[in-house]
Amino acid sequence: MNLDISDTEMKIRQQLTDFYHLVAYFGWTELIFNHISARLPADEHHYLINPFGLNYREIRPDNLLVVNVRGELVRPSNYAANPAGFALHGVIHENREDVMCVAHTHTNPVSAVAMKEDGFDHHSFYGAQLHGRVAYHDFEGITLYNDERPRMLASLGDKDVLVLRNHGVAVCGKDIPSAFMLLWTVQRAAEIQCHAGSIPGRNTELPQSVMQRCATDAGDLVKNSGLAELVFNAQVRQMRAA
Repeated sequence: MNLDISDTEMKIRQQLTDFYHLVAYFGWTELIFNHISARLPADEHHYLINPFGLNYREIRPDNLLVVNVRGELVRPSNYAANPAGFALHGVIHENREDVMCVAHTHTNPVSAVAMKEDGFDHHSFYGAQLHGRVAYHDFEGITLYNDERPRMLASLGDKDVLVLRNHGVAVCGKDIPSAFMLLWTVQRAAEIQCHAGSIPGRNTELPQSVMQRCATDAGDLVKNSGLAELVFNAQVRQMRAA
């Protein structure tokens, strides 16, 4: 590890490594694909991302890559990065100053919901927490091309969750624990939606006012109470004890 790396960057590297390991622990990986990125505070548009070719469990604080928004290495590494990560992650980090961490997955439940024209159902406990926070982007193929960047950014707008239709999801957090907790909530909402859809009978629907209050309360808890960090640290401890 470079001795010039600050204590702040080391904390980010360790948390991001733990996030990758948690995604593997929960079974949300997709072979060597997908990404979680974290912006570095000293370099406004430089961010950490996984080396392409490693399993998530092989990621360590010292092998995370530092790249710019074009996906170019800004510090030497023996590894390369996956170009599919740059179009999506780069454009968000470049333009959303409120976003420090971006996580992209396409688990079975999330991908199933992304196939649905109506997208996420907000009538479950977890779905209600996402009310008003989800945006949608039409599928254009593998996210490799720079010309798609402004369209993805426009689709995301000021939302926290971007459903990539027919594909998966990207979530945005003000820090790494917040992004993890939001991804977990999205995953749970998708799981419940898939299970509820498999059971005969009508679902109970919630009033708009209740869904809005639920989403507001959930957002306030994460922003103001330190809840996301408590949850994140507890899951890291559980993972390490397993």
